[in-house]
Amino acid sequence: MMFAVVQPDNDEHWRTHTAGGLMAKEEPDRWHSPLAKLRDRLSDALALKGLTKTQLAARSGLSRTTIQEAFRADGAVPSPETVVALARVLGLPEAEVLELRRRAAAHQDGSVAEHAGGPGRPIEQWDPHDLEVHPSGVSATASSVRMLSGYVRRTHDQVLAGSVSEVMEGRSRMLVLVGSSSTGKTRACWEAVQPLAETGWRLWHPYDPTRAEAALADLERVAPHTVVWLNEAQHYLGDPLVGERIAAALHSLLTDPSLGPVLILGTLWPEYEDQYSAIPRPGSPDPHSRVRELLAGRTMAVPDTFDQAALGTAATLAQEGDWLLTDALSRAGADGRVAQDLAGAPELLRRYQHGTPAAKALLEGAMDARRLGMGLHLPQAFLTDAAADYLADSDWDQLTNDWAEAAYADLARPVHGKQVPLGRTNPRPARRPPTGPTPTSVTVPPAGPMLRLADYLEQHGRVVRRHLCPPASFWHAAHVHLTLAGDLHILAEAATKMGRSQWAHHLRLRAAEAGHPDAMIKVAWEREGSGDQDGAESLFWQAAEAGEPSGLKFLGQIREGFRDWDGAEALYRRAADDGDPDARRGLARLRERVGDLEGAEVLYRQAAEEGDPNSLADLMMMLEHAGDREGAEAVARESTDAGFSLCFTILAQMRDEAGDPESAEAVAREAADDGDISPLLDLWRDRIDAGNLEGAESAFRQAAEANGGPTPAHLARNMEEAGDREGAEALALQVADAGDFYILRDLERMRGEAGDQEGLDALYRHAADAGHLRSLLGSERWKYGLDPDGSPSSPWDKEEGR
Repeated sequence: MMFAVVQPDNDEHWRTHTAGGLMAKEEPDRWHSPLAKLRDRLSDALALKGLTKTQLAARSGLSRTTIQEAFRADGAVPSPETVVALARVLGLPEAEVLELRRRAAAHQDGSVAEHAGGPGRPIEQWDPHDLEVHPSGVSATASSVRMLSGYVRRTHDQVLAGSVSEVMEGRSRMLVLVGSSSTGKTRACWEAVQPLAETGWRLWHPYDPTRAEAALADLERVAPHTVVWLNEAQHYLGDPLVGERIAAALHSLLTDPSLGPVLILGTLWPEYEDQYSAIPRPGSPDPHSRVRELLAGRTMAVPDTFDQAALGTAATLAQEGDWLLTDALSRAGADGRVAQDLAGAPELLRRYQHGTPAAKALLEGAMDARRLGMGLHLPQAFLTDAAADYLADSDWDQLTNDWAEAAYADLARPVHGKQVPLGRTNPRPARRPPTGPTPTSVTVPPAGPMLRLADYLEQHGRVVRRHLCPPASFWHAAHVHLTLAGDLHILAEAATKMGRSQWAHHLRLRAAEAGHPDAMIKVAWEREGSGDQDGAESLFWQAAEAGEPSGLKFLGQIREGFRDWDGAEALYRRAADDGDPDARRGLARLRERVGDLEGAEVLYRQAAEEGDPNSLADLMMMLEHAGDREGAEAVARESTDAGFSLCFTILAQMRDEAGDPESAEAVAREAADDGDISPLLDLWRDRIDAGNLEGAESAFRQAAEANGGPTPAHLARNMEEAGDREGAEALALQVADAGDFYILRDLERMRGEAGDQEGLDALYRHAADAGHLRSLLGSERWKYGLDPDGSPSSPWDKEEGR
């Protein structure tokens, strides 16, 4: 993904020429081996003491030959006894020189031959293009020869070099470069590992049969002195089934000294880093907790553009004969997007924006599929059928019988000899035996050709189409053609968020049939809600057999509802043992039911330690009901400190409903003093619903005072009352994007009370387009695909826009 001097046929010339000159020759100190560092330390101390080596031999009691060997550049690692004797004479800390000696010995012992059994192969045997480094161009004489431009070092390269230096000293390190598509992340990693190639390190790029499966299968076999190459790390860390396990294995590899030194290098787009690092909303699942811990302090941003220093270096290389950089600077020098230009991004964008209507429809269908979460490989049959409603009627009428073949052929034409907008790909078939629970059904692999969207166009689509909902043909094609359980499930979730409830229902059914445990759980809920108890229990059991412990938990809840206490307890215990902390809350409720409050508290706290924040809220409510107000308030504070902010809201509501408004406001004010005004706002909303307008005004006034001025809820309400519906909606949606959807509900209440059905419809539509439909109270009317008047489908299922 990064840049500059044409790669000559001479490999040695190519390896040493970099931006700024000869990398290995101009920066020798940076790449010193541990043995060289030990000898430098001894030599510096000898010079400071003003001794000759003959005098050193006499004072240390060592022979002159031993002294000469200890200082020889190409000699063996001196013995521990030798370095201790030298340290005493030279006044060096013995522990320090012994540690340097240990690292030198470990480095010298870590030869390629010794670790040949681990995954990977010597770095020098890799072609950078096989590691997904984007070519910068092709040879003028042989179009099949891919070339790399000269390399321009930037700030992140210094951090990479530091990590390489530390692993050469014996310490394992991990660094993930975060940046947009085609900004040079992968090329930077490739350049960084070249010094390791000279000392015999290996490189392992797990990808067969899939990246996640390959990584999980062989991480435990990684030998010392190995670079673990995780380009596009979302395919490893973001895998919905094993991403957390991969993160845990990588963490073990980094923190166990006996397994190192190893260097883990990865790349990510910013949206994936944001997704993995985001703290989930209270009560929501936390699917990336281990990934978040792994990435903390181990990421480095790669800027989208070259700064002035980098542009100057690139210009120098261009003047010295790098025609690839000369060409790129002629187009991208003004805005600094040299990396993207070298990778072909502008041409990709031009091909999309100026392509035929059919080609553009196919690309937009692929963009929507990827931004909604489908895998890299998209079935051609799916994209062909999905394209229909992306075309205007006039364009559709002009299509010829071979329109699809012509469009695919056009999109397969390379950009600058490197990338194609939408091209054929060949997913590798799985070759390893299955691990884990036996699936309840076998997923049928997609039939026909598979296509992959260019990275740059994928990211472009994520930005320009982020608020758009795919048309009906997209959902229909997904239902007809997709066979992978993960793709079906993730599109069902996307359809739910966008208000396409009927499509969500049918896609979820397909996902459940294909064996997706989460889909089975949600279909089971639907069946339970419709009165099909037997069907619901059957699916819960299937989900449990497929490895989803929450299936057992929900079966336990059913047994609890039938007052089968023993049966419920047995199921809860099985679910908790299989890793569902929420099931332990069920056990706590059973203890609470028989009056064993101490036993219940132990279980609630255990569930909280296992990652279920709701358990502290349950414990707080139990103490409040038992009359232990001080204990309840202490748990609320404890929960807030742990990042779960709803306890004060719940406690204030409980006391308000119990007829103690003063205590309710006192609890809510305590939260406001810590910066959280939501308990006061919730009191305001609850009191409005109860008709207590005086109490509502008191809570709202205190919230405004604690906020230092009018709250967003106050401003949105004032806009709505003044008739500025668009302004109120815009503010509410902006706040909802930040995680507070209650302002949307305020507008919903106001329009409902005013009988403004047109305004309600607009609010529901705009919330659906922004992905917040389920935050609205009235959205329950669409839970089973019903209009507000009870007709069989939602307005969005009737008229779906691009």
